[in-house]
Amino acid sequence: MSSEIFSFRSELNVPADVAFAWHARPGAFERLNPPWAPVRIVEKTGGIETGSRVVLAINFGPFSFRWVAEHRDYNAGRQFKDVQIAGPFAQFEHTHNFISRGRHCILEDRIEYQLPFGILGKIFGGPMIRAKLKNTFEYRHKVTQSDVNSASARMAGNMNILVTGSSGLVGSELTPFLTAAGHKVNRLVRRAAVPGRNELHWNPECGLLDRASLEGMDAVVHLAGENIAGRWSKAKKAASRESRIKGTRLLAESMARSRRKPAVFICASAIGFYGDRGDTLVDERTTGGSDFLANVCEEWEEATWPAADAGIRVVNLRLGIVLTPAGGALAKMLTPFKLGVGGVIGDGKQFWSWVAIDDVIGAIDHALVSDNLIGPVNVVAPEPSTNREFTKTLGKVLSRPTLLPMPAFAARLAFGDMADALLLSSTRVDPKRLQETGYHFRFPQLEPALRHILGK
Repeated sequence: MSSEIFSFRSELNVPADVAFAWHARPGAFERLNPPWAPVRIVEKTGGIETGSRVVLAINFGPFSFRWVAEHRDYNAGRQFKDVQIAGPFAQFEHTHNFISRGRHCILEDRIEYQLPFGILGKIFGGPMIRAKLKNTFEYRHKVTQSDVNSASARMAGNMNILVTGSSGLVGSELTPFLTAAGHKVNRLVRRAAVPGRNELHWNPECGLLDRASLEGMDAVVHLAGENIAGRWSKAKKAASRESRIKGTRLLAESMARSRRKPAVFICASAIGFYGDRGDTLVDERTTGGSDFLANVCEEWEEATWPAADAGIRVVNLRLGIVLTPAGGALAKMLTPFKLGVGGVIGDGKQFWSWVAIDDVIGAIDHALVSDNLIGPVNVVAPEPSTNREFTKTLGKVLSRPTLLPMPAFAARLAFGDMADALLLSSTRVDPKRLQETGYHFRFPQLEPALRHILGK
């Protein structure tokens, strides 16, 4: 039976050798892995050179299988190929072509494949596979176009960066972004550090951090903190507060005493700083709120002051609702919405200031290299949505009805104090500092952002 051919092309605003080098670095595979169809690397030998192999674990609905691929036909700056050695297809060969156009290049992904079960597989599985390939490579090419043109990539990868919370929602995307750009990433972890993996140990609860581990770092990105999702018991509130303030203060004071200090300290915060503001548009000059989350955010940001007093440029990232199906608020919403039982929360008039995960990564990248970006920075899309608008748009993207609301009292019964602080609170936030300093959002509008991260 003849093979099927799928091809996808786009133009990149970088030379072919630059685009090729990005694909060859650690982290590129993770960046190109669509969040709606996660693939896990089980084993890897080598990079993308001929003879290198990778073993992947792939989930497909209720099924899970392994995919063994071998790299072949490596031609530096021009081409490499992935050939399935074992996996679900009868044949699968993926050729990555980089066609030079001087200061630009054409990226072409060409796949030659055969489905299992002969003509039956082609009839019943063919349309679905073609649709999945189209969605996947539209996603991959958008990510590639943005990442190879990022500020970090243009720096040719000359930074040594320490990251806390590297396995969390944002950190798990930031780390491969930085390594694919050519930077060295060191992970500060609470468990025992694994030799050979650029890991350093700390214990913020006990105040343990080897100050020497900060020597030689150009930047520190602090993302670690207790997950605030769930019912807010007294113990949960205490853990949420302490995990943020103790760790941040320990890092800031250690950096301040370092002989060679990092140039920039980027620390996560949240738009919860502003509290419930109704329809009022707030920006970085707006004073903070007075509820629990606002107080935590204020103390969190104050904990960075020792670093600022020592002359380190400090950026406090006030993150909005981070959109990714890999976790956070959107991941929890997807199941009821896919089942057609999603709906507005409360009266639906409260503003939800959201941001796509790729713009969180982009904002951190922008903060790393923008010397004029200091202090609080709102990391939200420039077009916040009300909960009603958000609900309607998500239902449209998923092609599902959104007719079953969750009244405010039901939200409070289910989630306690968290309902008022996160679900029913209205915070309409302007990303003023990001835009003033020249950041261009990848996804300023909600529907294109959801379609991108959900593959719709």
